[in-house]
Parts: sequence; structure tokens; C-alpha cells
Amino acid sequence: MKGFVFHGPGKSAWEDVPDPGIRDATDAVVRVDAVTICGTDLHILKGDVPEVPPGTVLGHEAVGEIVEVGADVRTVRPGDRVLVSCITACGRCRFCRDGMQGQCRGGGGWILGHLIDGTQAEYVRVPYADLSVYPLPGAVDSKDAVLLADIFPTAYEVGVLNGCVRPGDTVAVVGAGPIGLAAIATAKLFAPERIVAVDLAAARLDAAKRLGADAVADARQAPEQLIADLTDGLGADVVIEAVGVPETFELCMRMVRPGGHVANVGVHGKPATLHLEDLWIKNVTITTGLVDTYSTPTLLRMAAAGRLPTSALVTHTFPLDHMEEAYDVFGRAAETGALKIVLGGPQHEVVPVETA
Repeated sequence: MKGFVFHGPGKSAWEDVPDPGIRDATDAVVRVDAVTICGTDLHILKGDVPEVPPGTVLGHEAVGEIVEVGADVRTVRPGDRVLVSCITACGRCRFCRDGMQGQCRGGGGWILGHLIDGTQAEYVRVPYADLSVYPLPGAVDSKDAVLLADIFPTAYEVGVLNGCVRPGDTVAVVGAGPIGLAAIATAKLFAPERIVAVDLAAARLDAAKRLGADAVADARQAPEQLIADLTDGLGADVVIEAVGVPETFELCMRMVRPGGHVANVGVHGKPATLHLEDLWIKNVTITTGLVDTYSTPTLLRMAAAGRLPTSALVTHTFPLDHMEEAYDVFGRAAETGALKIVLGGPQHEVVPVETA
């Protein structure tokens, strides 16, 4: 089969790779019908995630059809259309039992496209299939469903829920890429007073407005002053970091009010300065996290009901074998206006949902 293979920082190719097969009785093999590219994949290509060994097929998000299952798989069978989650869960270790599947110590966690071959290929082996794939309702199109493999649960869990967004809050989202936009969309579910989006790219700030941001700010023009002006000098109740560079993390720390929350979602490849000389007295809560995907069933139901603006984030589509072109477009998002890129396409008839 073909797959998109990482060969070291700055080196990758769409090339022949071995077909996956069942290795363990809990595995499933999925034919990939739709896949997307994540900002984390770009971090891998830059060398920011050194745990990824050269020769790994990248990708951790997909929609596809089960073609083979191991003897112990009980909840899916060949022919089922499924969402492949970015997180694999053994279901037995301490962290899985505590709902922290991202920290799984039983052979799961973030392993697809990280520690084992991932989803940017024609087929993918998914360990612990019973807990790591989700049957899809017919009402959800593949290009919408694939956004629920990572960016929506990540934005919702690591950003909005960890940040403790509440009604009436001022929420600042630093970074209006796909994760930041999904954070804006899911933060609105909690009726904050206002959401402010911060980014360098005018196109992404326009997208933030369309998805519900009440105000936007150019990151080069002192956005902390805008937050101060909107909050009588207090700062934002919740600041969500959705970029992953030292400058944006430090900006978030300047924007948060006393007693507020900073929820870091971005993937950081370099150290950032934590100004405890300013923060020790402010009762600020800082959270970090890898998504656990415990919210995926809820988000799937919301998507089926038309309550999530998934389609609004998809700006480019390509055939699956145009992976290198898609990476180029996604990597030059400031020039191309790319938000989410979906490769492949729907392999089923979308079933409309009738409401009484």
C-alpha cells in the first residue's frame, strides 16, 4: 500500500509501505476513506517530537471501514464505518480507568503516527479497537467526522473544559488555527460574555469571527491591551493557548486575570519562561494536557444533530494520494488560507436526519 512516511526532520514521502495486518487479538485493520493533517504532524516534520522514529507513517485521525478484526474484538466488525480516534486506550491501566486515556500505560495513548504507523495511508492497524474506534452514524459525512478524531475533542477537553469556561466569562483564544477555532466554537456552548481571538493572519481572524468570536486582535498590536480595555483592567477569565511557541504562552500569562485559568493546548518544542515573580500572587491556574477523547461520543451526537460547525473549518480537499501537495498547502497556511485539509472523501450515502 501507499503511506506518508517520516524520514527525519524535513524529510518525508508518499511511498510504498507494508500492508498492515492483525498482530494482537484486540486489533482492527481499517481502510482509510478520509484523513486530515494536524499541526502536530508539522511539529513532527520540524523535529519537535523526537520520539517519532524515521520510517513511521504519520497521521492520527481518520474515517474508514473496518476490513479485518482480531479474535477478541467485540464492538465492531468488517464493513462497519468508523472514526479512528487520535488516542488509543487499553481500558485496563490506572489512567484509562480514571478517564485519562491520553496517558495510557497499557500500550495506548497517542501512538498512531507517533510510536507506531499512523493513518495517513491506505490502511491502518488500530490496537485496542473496541475502545479506540467509534461507529459512525450515517448522518455524519466523512469530512466532518474526521474533525472529531482530534481537533474538536482536543479543543473542547484541553482548552474549554480544562480552562473551566463558565457563563459570563471573557475568553481569549491565542491562535486561530484549527484548534483555536474549534475552541471558539465549543466555548460558545457555555455562554461566555465574550470571546476574543488573537492571531497574526487576517484570514484566520476572519474565520474566528465567522465561528463566533466577538472581537479579534492582531498578535503584533498589544492584544493584552484590548483584553484590559474590555475587562476594566482585570484580564481574561480564561486564556487558551493554541499555538505552541514561547511568545504566545508568555502572552497568555500577561492576559489572564487574578484567579483566572490558562489552558495550554499548543504543542511546544522549546522552553517558555514562566514569570513566577509576577504570577505567584495572582492565584492563576495553569493546565496542560494531551487529549483523552472521553468527549468523543458526546461530540459525535452533537455533530449528527448539526450542533458543531465542522464543515466551516474544511478549506481544502484532495485525493488521498495527493498527500505531499496537501502538506505543502497546509504548511503554508499563511499564504494559502488553509485551515483543515481533508484527503479522500465520503464512501457512503449520507442519511438525512428527520426531525418531528
